[in-house]
Amino acid sequence: MSTERPDNDVTGPRRRRTPLAVASVAAAVLLAGGGGAYWASHTPGKSSAPDRGQAPVLALDSVAEAGPATPGDPSTPPPGIAPGEPDPNGPPVVYRAAGQLPDGPGEAAVHRATGTVASAEVARLAKVLGIPGTPRTVDASWVVGDEDGPGALLKVTKQAPGTWTFARTTPSKPCDPGKMCANQSPPEADGQPVSEKAAKAAAVPVLKAVGQDDAALTAGQLMGDVRVVNADPKVDGLPTYGWSTGVQVGPDGKVAGGSGQLKALEKGDTYPVVGAEDALKQLNEASRAKGDGGKDIGGCATPVPLEGEPKPSDPQCVPSNGKRAPVTQTVEDAEFGLALQYVDGRQTLVPSWLFHVRQGTGGPESTVTQIAVAPEFVEKPTAPTPSGDRKATSYAADGRTLEVTFWGGVCSTYTASAEESAGQVRVTITEEKQKKGACIMIAKELKRTVTLEKPLGDRTVIDAESGATVPRS
Repeated sequence: MSTERPDNDVTGPRRRRTPLAVASVAAAVLLAGGGGAYWASHTPGKSSAPDRGQAPVLALDSVAEAGPATPGDPSTPPPGIAPGEPDPNGPPVVYRAAGQLPDGPGEAAVHRATGTVASAEVARLAKVLGIPGTPRTVDASWVVGDEDGPGALLKVTKQAPGTWTFARTTPSKPCDPGKMCANQSPPEADGQPVSEKAAKAAAVPVLKAVGQDDAALTAGQLMGDVRVVNADPKVDGLPTYGWSTGVQVGPDGKVAGGSGQLKALEKGDTYPVVGAEDALKQLNEASRAKGDGGKDIGGCATPVPLEGEPKPSDPQCVPSNGKRAPVTQTVEDAEFGLALQYVDGRQTLVPSWLFHVRQGTGGPESTVTQIAVAPEFVEKPTAPTPSGDRKATSYAADGRTLEVTFWGGVCSTYTASAEESAGQVRVTITEEKQKKGACIMIAKELKRTVTLEKPLGDRTVIDAESGATVPRS
């Protein structure tokens, strides 16, 4: 036993056509706000696994819950709901295509980042961000800059994909004249966000340093007087969803924050894929199953039938213990691409259909993704055991150091321990609640470090309470 050092339906015939560009502004655990949903559920077409001489089955994990990943980003959902995903207690959603949908290619490959991040890679990014100093090791991450107090801080997980976050704050002391100083006070600004053109220009050096200088850029998102540039790269000629780099540009035109991944993606196994029509049917099946699992509501509504179901002529009253009326969203277009999923605990870009969706007439736009890999090559995620929600949301590892991220209350003390075997490391988060006095009900993202008996290597990290696979951060 290892212990831690004490103290996150489809209508119309199908035809081929050139898919329209789909804007991907919402990205998992990054800066993007408002919009997408990841659906990992599917309906397997076969009960038996594919021929082992072919590509291996994709063992999907449930989408990781996440809290705010970047300081100051108000768009990230509360813990327990994946970024961009509808509240599971809300009504089910039915997606209907406004027109014909494309077939897409016959096959496509998965992509993932492997290995570890080198100090030189971190130093290159730190130099572009204007942070002096040499990368140093803090638990399972590289750190450059001020970790405590005002200043600038770059933090990069050593393990692929090398998730990085950067934040700049007001300096605690002036910089020596003539020296490069990340803590130097920025020039006075008028408090108005810079133009989209200026923000993109400021983000280019950062994107080049992380290998995304050819990514498609959008800069319409604002966080107060800070403009956010979202970069969505193309991989193997395909658009991506969930692999964005976000760069915050302050009113002075300087980069004030950001996040993304530092390691380059590598091509993996190739899989047969389904067309957009079949994928949308799977999406609706998953949406209905997900919606039926939440809380019931009463009232009268005209339910929207799925394909093949009769259309009701009159509104139906739904009792308080009945099923909820679905909400219809229109699929205006579909594009074949790669979307982020967790496969065997590792972040992987999986061949997927990116559906451009609009809610109601003139409603907000969003992107919803559905895995396109043929169902017989996909293993359904294992549902958590009834013992409770998974506590551990992600992990990072460096040798024998395992850093676990989870959500906890502000008035409790948490410790972590690990039980190791040849193929797994089972992590237990123990909570000791405050015995006396009142406590405010606020959750925050916490990290605890466990020292393993042996380096983690390729072993899977499991949350002992739920039995779910914990994804790498």
